[in-house]
Amino acid sequence: MATSQPHEHTIEIGHLGGVVARALLMLAESVLVPTAILYGCMRTVGTPAGLVGVLAWCGLTMLVRLVVGGRVPSTMLLVVGILVVRTTIALACSSVWLYLLQPVAASILMSLVFVGSALIGRPVTQRLAQDFVRLPERLLADHRMRRVFVEVALIWGLSRALDAAIGFNSLHWGAGAGVLARGALSSGLTAVSIGACVYWGWRRVHAIPGVQFRFGTPLAA
Repeated sequence: MATSQPHEHTIEIGHLGGVVARALLMLAESVLVPTAILYGCMRTVGTPAGLVGVLAWCGLTMLVRLVVGGRVPSTMLLVVGILVVRTTIALACSSVWLYLLQPVAASILMSLVFVGSALIGRPVTQRLAQDFVRLPERLLADHRMRRVFVEVALIWGLSRALDAAIGFNSLHWGAGAGVLARGALSSGLTAVSIGACVYWGWRRVHAIPGVQFRFGTPLAA
């Protein structure tokens, strides 16, 4: 009787330590520090100065990355670009509430996109995953792997709906509390959601026979 190979599919993953370190640095640069700047200025010199401070921080972040690394990662450009747009709109309208409402709207949209893509069987997580791991074509075509992507998309989509609810309800506490809640609670929920998605995906993929993981493989072309 013919036996199958012990490892039919190999999923290649980069250096986890570097990935985690970059993610934490990006979280600090795009969420924690801007939140501290805005909140501190709101309590001292006023909201407009805080919004200007956030814009100045974004510019400084990009400059330092260009000087130190010679380039700015695409993901960082996207994150900081969104932050700049949020801050500019809020500054132009002289309203910190717009600064707080925009990410709520973004979370609602993201929830609809992820849950909707899962319900129609075309999960966006399948494309996003390929930015971080190298997946064999035959494994991508496996219905069991597609089910994993659907489940992870549902987890992330529901977490974004919860994030929007938390962000909206925090507005009732006042602008200052809203800024802190958005920075702390939203960041914490995002970290927990990422962990849940990684754990669930890892667990479900391990249940597929013939799959192995290879760590430390450079993913850049």
